[in-house]
Amino acid sequence: MSTVRWGMIGCGSVTEVKSGPAFYKAPGSALVAVMGRREEAVRDYAARHGIARFYTDAQALIDDPEVDAVYIATPPDSHLEYSLMVAAAGKHCCVEKPMALNAEQSALMQRTFERAGLHLFVSYYRRSLPRFQQVREWLREGRIGELRHLTWTLCKPPGVEDGSAANWRTDPAIAGGGYFADLASHGFDLFQYLAGDIVEVSGFTARQAGRYAAEDAVTACWTFSSGALGMGCWNFVADRREDSVELIGSRGRIQFSVFEDQPLRLQGECDQVLEVPCHAHIQWHHVLAMNAHIRGEAEHPSLAIEALKTDRILDKVLQRNPNHPG
Repeated sequence: MSTVRWGMIGCGSVTEVKSGPAFYKAPGSALVAVMGRREEAVRDYAARHGIARFYTDAQALIDDPEVDAVYIATPPDSHLEYSLMVAAAGKHCCVEKPMALNAEQSALMQRTFERAGLHLFVSYYRRSLPRFQQVREWLREGRIGELRHLTWTLCKPPGVEDGSAANWRTDPAIAGGGYFADLASHGFDLFQYLAGDIVEVSGFTARQAGRYAAEDAVTACWTFSSGALGMGCWNFVADRREDSVELIGSRGRIQFSVFEDQPLRLQGECDQVLEVPCHAHIQWHHVLAMNAHIRGEAEHPSLAIEALKTDRILDKVLQRNPNHPG
């Protein structure tokens, strides 16, 4: 197919700029239908974004004969149900991250699509961003020698909506955890793309401020398959925002931010500081890569089989029980 026609389930904030416009603006891509539970909201979204059809029923969108693939842009508690509906309809799918509430659900999703011969992608779009492609190239070129250690610190002050019904990200029953599950999943997926699989991990969690049911502070240590070590500190009731990653090698270091638009810094035989800005619609490269994968033109790295590895890491750090996601 020259143009992949997408349908989108969910029209929340992530779809306004980050993802939605990429699906209808990127070459070889079209967003032909959108679904939302509230008719007034989904009608308004479709009108503002120039989408031809809107639905309030997910099955109706999935069954739309002009929809080739479905993007599920809803919270994690609905990913399993919706994705299995998409698979049953014989269509390709992309789900937002984290892939599901726990690794057991994610594994079922991955197996279902694999057995059906369908593609299941997960919106770990940082694998496709030019800035992290540059970091990966530095590592492959041996610019810092052998990777010895990776550290990540991610902190932010508490938000006004933390713990309120308006913020599903702090409700473990909906998100599978708190901000750690929502944000650290991006980092763990990226680090495995850059440095190889994480083969062992352990962690500690706490509810330091007690503002909501999910953990607000997490520490973890892990081992990469190469033998390099990693450690992270995530605190969501801290004094200030901080997002800093350092890759320590045998002959140099690389520093960057996972979420902030900060320069990439290489320290080694030849120091470099590179500004690699992100596209206005940050999932642009991810959408292009999915469409190329569906057309058989290239292999996209953000597949369910890779995302499943991250959910298994989250399960271990959060000590998640599949029957009790929180």
